[in-house]
Amino acid sequence: MGNILLISENDLICDKYRNLLNGKINRFHSCCNITSIYDIIETETPDIIIFDEDISSINLILTIKKIKSKLENTRLLLITCGENLNEDYPKLISGYILKNSPNELILSTVETFIKTKENLDMLSVKNKDLADSLYRLNVLYSTSSQFAGTLDTKKLLNYMIEGLDKSLSFDLTCTISFGFENEPVLIVNSLYDISEELMNALKLRSILNYKSLFENNKIPFEIDDKNLKTIKNIKNPTKKYNFTIFQYDNMFAPIDIGDKFFGCIEIFKENHFTTDDATYFQTLVSQVSLPLKSAGLYKEIIQKNEELEKLERVKSEFISIVSHELRTPLTPIKNALSILSSGRCGTLGENAIKFIDMAKRNVENLTNIINDILDINKIEAGKMDFNYRLMNIHSVIENVKINFDCVAKEHEITFNSDEAANLPDIYADSQRLGQVLTNLVSNAIKFTPKGKSITIKSEIKNAKDIQTNPYFENEIKTLNGNYIIVSVVDEGIGIKQENLLKAFDKFTQIENSLSRKAGGTGLGLPIAKQLIKAHKGTIWCDSEENKGSSFHFALPVDNKIQHNDNNTLLL
Repeated sequence: MGNILLISENDLICDKYRNLLNGKINRFHSCCNITSIYDIIETETPDIIIFDEDISSINLILTIKKIKSKLENTRLLLITCGENLNEDYPKLISGYILKNSPNELILSTVETFIKTKENLDMLSVKNKDLADSLYRLNVLYSTSSQFAGTLDTKKLLNYMIEGLDKSLSFDLTCTISFGFENEPVLIVNSLYDISEELMNALKLRSILNYKSLFENNKIPFEIDDKNLKTIKNIKNPTKKYNFTIFQYDNMFAPIDIGDKFFGCIEIFKENHFTTDDATYFQTLVSQVSLPLKSAGLYKEIIQKNEELEKLERVKSEFISIVSHELRTPLTPIKNALSILSSGRCGTLGENAIKFIDMAKRNVENLTNIINDILDINKIEAGKMDFNYRLMNIHSVIENVKINFDCVAKEHEITFNSDEAANLPDIYADSQRLGQVLTNLVSNAIKFTPKGKSITIKSEIKNAKDIQTNPYFENEIKTLNGNYIIVSVVDEGIGIKQENLLKAFDKFTQIENSLSRKAGGTGLGLPIAKQLIKAHKGTIWCDSEENKGSSFHFALPVDNKIQHNDNNTLLL
């Protein structure tokens, strides 16, 4: 049982309680002056203090108040006759013992209050443990939130160490990291400064700890005290640690990120770590693993993107140089063929003319291929020039029809137009729209057999009235207002439904015998798509295998259009 202090001037009461409690409690004291009372309280806090109400050597009410303010959990009892009690006692006293109470009742009362005191102490400890646990959980939650808010490796490590400091109040940590910089680094966070000799010892210890993790297995990174960079973070540089730091309690853990090893951490503390400390330490170190993995992946993505951007620049430069080098000899070849076919170099035989015409057609094809490659390269680089002005789509359709009339006749294809009357003028680049329509008509001629027909149509529609197949519904849904719809409808080989979207992919041709014969770069439709997109419109197709195809593009009518200094369309 506990410790009891009796405050009384009555020797009979002191002897009675001493004899009664002898062997029942740990320690019994009795006194009657203020000095002795406070000496006992300071030396060994009593579990129960029993006051005799008849004491005259001290101010009893004042003494009880002072003791109660100092010892919140100590139980205070009053020996009283039960008459004329001071009105302050109920607020100050835990219980009463009547002077004429039998010994059994006195003993029972004391035992009850000692048990109450023990339970209160136990509850206080549990409350403190609970408060500590809640605080640590709060730190863990806060630290985890910080982990989730960054992909910076340096910040992640700092958050981990700050979390450990808040919850464990360490003296010193040593963290080896292999993902912090482009070289292994030892990060030392210390309450006090560290001498150069101690720093070297900590570095050696950290390296040995790291190598001990792998024993006979292959070490992920070879490090020694010469190539291990150190970073020191000191809280209080006015004091210094010495080698007694190695006598402190310590904990050690690897920092793993899945199948990769990131580093390891050792933590020192002058006081002993508890089991709860060890659990929290391991939890927080493991918590940082996933964000570190994400940070590593993010870093790899950034590096890969930089590499891809570099490759893209190299590719663009290469295409530009090669295209230029190809176009340079094509011009004199084309001029030479024109001179030969004109007869200025003499009369040519039928076979010669035939071969010259074939050479001219191939030079033209090669020129078109080079132009397509240059155009798609300019579009992807954002360097395509546009000249927007008020124009009517009828003039574009008319020019394309005139240019392809002879080609259609050569292929024995009927070429028609079906245009709506009085279409409104729009702001657009007529040359680029002509390029789009040329690509669509050229494709239609390639894939339309002899005896069939191709028709260019134009009309005006509201976006909500435009209908298409499910493959292009999402693109149509982005449209709003009135649009001029231009369509190229053929009776060609058609496209399977599942291949409709592929038609607008770069370097793609839908595989069948006729497409292989037709050849081409497969860039015509991707170029057309980007040019229409630059006009704030959209392009799509409807087709059925062996029943022909319809390619459509929509150009906005109602939008107010502005231009910047680079002549870029702004809607």
